[in-house]
Amino acid sequence: MGIPYVKEIDFEYGKVEQVSPLIRRVIANNPGPFTFVGTGVYIIGHGNVAVIDPGPELADHFDALKQALAGETVTHVLVTHGHSDHSPLAKPLADWAGCKTYAKNCGVPTAKGELGSADDLGFEPDVKIGDGDVISGPGWTLDVIETPGHTCNHLCFKLREENACLSGDHIMGWSTTIVAPPDGNMADYMRSLDKIEALNVDILWPTHGSPVDRDVKGFIQAYRQHRMDREAAIIEHLKAGETNIPKMVEVMYADVEKRLHPAAAMSVLGQMLKLVDEGRVETEDAKPTVRSAFHWKALQTTE
Repeated sequence: MGIPYVKEIDFEYGKVEQVSPLIRRVIANNPGPFTFVGTGVYIIGHGNVAVIDPGPELADHFDALKQALAGETVTHVLVTHGHSDHSPLAKPLADWAGCKTYAKNCGVPTAKGELGSADDLGFEPDVKIGDGDVISGPGWTLDVIETPGHTCNHLCFKLREENACLSGDHIMGWSTTIVAPPDGNMADYMRSLDKIEALNVDILWPTHGSPVDRDVKGFIQAYRQHRMDREAAIIEHLKAGETNIPKMVEVMYADVEKRLHPAAAMSVLGQMLKLVDEGRVETEDAKPTVRSAFHWKALQTTE
């Protein structure tokens, strides 16, 4: 089952666009292999509003947000996770608006450049939020949903009035997301997919790219199946005696740009660690890395 990606998007940098009755979007000019066309900042509501993932601290982008929010009151600045394409503008925007920032917590430091988007180590939310919390304003209600996997602190937000999910980097229409240890965890990621599928929303609004607005459940199932297919491919490599992750990536990601292979290797490592936790694979190292030696472990199962 292939993922029915949504890669078409019509937009203009810095222009505020009404994409649904309660949602407006402004896209930052920070395109790249991990951000697609750039960071999509969502404004929820009218009059008294919330802003989700303000994005990078770029002067033109900040000016565009100020213009889009002119005459309104920003009551909450929400952040799905602390990567540098999502959170750097959160505090400056909140200071300008006179409100607070909200997120689960700060992230785990990762190597700059390796994953495309390093953690914003300067970001710490004013208010820490998680499962069961509700953020609301006139005519809009956001349920906070913890979705660890891409990062340990990732959040999604369900907009009740439109049965929509603001999915951050957890589920994107244009691509799969990176799940890179130690901050990312593949087992957590798979459980978080189940969590979002169970919401039965009508539309997903990722931070990067276009919305997923057709057969959301089927899209999530394809997303999950993609990970399961990757896992099956890893197991076949191990059974054949191939324990080197970069060499696996060369085969498994042959149709992907080579500049993305280091990030793919981190996702494969995440998949391998899931298999280790499940007792299906063994490693020689106490703290496994991309270069560790992994071994298929024959279990008393149907494998």
